[in-house]
Amino acid sequence: DVEVRDLPQTEEEWKARLTPDQYRVLRGHGTERAFTGPYLDSKDDGTYRCAGCGNPLFASDTKFESGTGWPSFTNALPGAVTMIEDRSLGMVRTEVQCARCGGHLGHVFPDGPRAAGGLRFCMNGCALDLEKGDG
Repeated sequence: DVEVRDLPQTEEEWKARLTPDQYRVLRGHGTERAFTGPYLDSKDDGTYRCAGCGNPLFASDTKFESGTGWPSFTNALPGAVTMIEDRSLGMVRTEVQCARCGGHLGHVFPDGPRAAGGLRFCMNGCALDLEKGDG
């Protein structure tokens, strides 16, 4: 089971906790290559948590197949994420960060299922841990 963990105080502590890919994404604002991350095809019930700190982020019943190559969700759990304007790469996007540890999770786009509010939370699978169970 994944649980909420104490936050590392230094980047060295983060490096010790995370895999190199997790560190590059969560702490370095990187992106995993499309169609390579875990959970892309997962249909398991449960709660997706931040791989850095264990904060609950997404219920599995909000996950949908977007065809983009990354796990996608229609919405986050209340208070779980922070959204920040991202002007990198010469465009304006909305970055999604873990509200607890500030880890970079991915971006949110306005092209999700209309019936579910129209948002697509496009997340890096390596930034997530699935706690299996009801979700």
